[in-house]
Amino acid sequence: MIKASINLQDLRDKIYRKAKAEKTWRFWGLYVHVCKMETLEEAYKMAKKNNGAPGIDGVTFEAIENKGLREFLVQIRNELIADTYVPLRNRRKEIPKDNGQVRVLGIPCIRDRVVQGAVKLILEPIFESDFQEGSYGYRPKRTAHAAVDRVATAIVHNKTKVIDVDLKAYFDNVRHDLLLKKIAERVDDGQVMRVLKLMLKASGKRGVPQGGVISPLLSNIYLNEVDKMLERAKEVTRQGRYTYIEYARFADDLVILVDGFRKWDWLAKAAHKRLLEEFDKLDVHINVDKTRVVDLTKDETFIFLSFDFRRSKTLRGKWGVRLTPKMKARTVLLKKLKEEFRRHHSQPVDRVIYLINPILRGWVNYFRIGQSSRCFGYVRDWVEKKIRRHMMRARKLHGFGWDKWSRVWLYEVLGLYNDYKIKHFVA
Repeated sequence: MIKASINLQDLRDKIYRKAKAEKTWRFWGLYVHVCKMETLEEAYKMAKKNNGAPGIDGVTFEAIENKGLREFLVQIRNELIADTYVPLRNRRKEIPKDNGQVRVLGIPCIRDRVVQGAVKLILEPIFESDFQEGSYGYRPKRTAHAAVDRVATAIVHNKTKVIDVDLKAYFDNVRHDLLLKKIAERVDDGQVMRVLKLMLKASGKRGVPQGGVISPLLSNIYLNEVDKMLERAKEVTRQGRYTYIEYARFADDLVILVDGFRKWDWLAKAAHKRLLEEFDKLDVHINVDKTRVVDLTKDETFIFLSFDFRRSKTLRGKWGVRLTPKMKARTVLLKKLKEEFRRHHSQPVDRVIYLINPILRGWVNYFRIGQSSRCFGYVRDWVEKKIRRHMMRARKLHGFGWDKWSRVWLYEVLGLYNDYKIKHFVA
C-alpha cells in the first residue's frame, strides 16, 4: 500500500511534535524532503517575498521567471539529488554603521537562497522545539515588540539590575566546527550535513553571513546553550510564582535582569560569571567597553532593540517603565529622509511623498509603543517643514509657505503619511 505524500506544513508539524516529545532523538531521512519540489517552491516564494539584490552571478527573480521557474527549480533539485550541488561565493556588501564602521553582508545568489530556504524549512521545526522562551530573534510568531515587552514587564516586577551585553562581531566569529557539532546532536543525515558545510564554507572559514536565509536559525542554534543556562538560573532561584532573574535575547542583542533587592546581588554576579563561561566555550567574545551593569534605581538607562529603557513613576505613583526610541534611531531616520529629499529635489512633491511614506510607515510602526509621542511629534514636524520647503523651492520662493498650505491639506490632499498613534503598552 502506497501512503499519500504528506504536505509540507503537515510534515513540519510532525517533525516539531516528534522533536518536542523526544529531546534526544536524532532525525534521519531529512534530505529527501529538502529535495522535494514542494519544498523548493516554498523556499523560492520565501526568497522572492524578501526580494533583495542579486548575488555574485547577477541573476534576478525576473530573469529566472522569464527563462522558466520550473526549469530553474528542477535544475536545483537534480543537483541536490546527484550530490553535485555547490553554492557560489556570497557577494559582499558593506553597510555603513552609526559609529563610522561597516557591517558586511554576505548575499547569496537566488539559487543558493532557495537551497538555504529548503534546508531551513526542514530543520527549523526540530530546533524550534529546543529553543527557549527568552529567545525572540527571527523565530516564527515571535517579534521584537514581544522581546521589548518581556524586558519592560521584568522591570515593573522590580528586576532593576541589568546586565547589558554587547557581543564583539558575533556573526563573523561563529566557529563552524562547534555549530555543526550542535546540529549533529539532532540531525543524523550525512547529505544534509554536507550541504550545511558547503553553505558555511561559502561564507569563509568562520562565521555565518548576515544576509543568508538560514543564518538566523544557525545563530540561534549556536547560542541556545546560553539561553538554557539562563533558564536554569531562573528556575533554580524561583520561589513559587516569583522569579528573580529574567532575560531576553534577539539574535546577538542580549539583556539579563536581576531583582534589585540586595539579597540578590550574588545572583547578578553569578549570572555574569556563568555567562562569560558559556561564551568562552563558544569562543564568543564580549565587547568589554560596551557591556555594562546598569542600576535602574539610580536613574540609569540601557538600550535594547533600539529602545531606551528608563525606570519611572506612573500617574498612579507606581514604578513603571519609560520606553522611547533611542536618539540615534531618530537621527538615522532623519538622515535617510533627508537623502531622499536631496536626491529628488527636482521631482514633483507627490513623487517625494510616494518615496518617503513607506520609510515613515516602517519606522513609526516599529516604535509605536511606550512613550514615543514626543519623538513622533518631532519627526512629524520635521517632515512637514521639509515638504513645505520642497514646494516653495519648486516655486522659487523662500520660507515654508505657512499661509499657502494648511496641515490638513498636506495630509488629506497630498497623502503625506499621518498615522502617528501610539499603541498601548502593558508595562
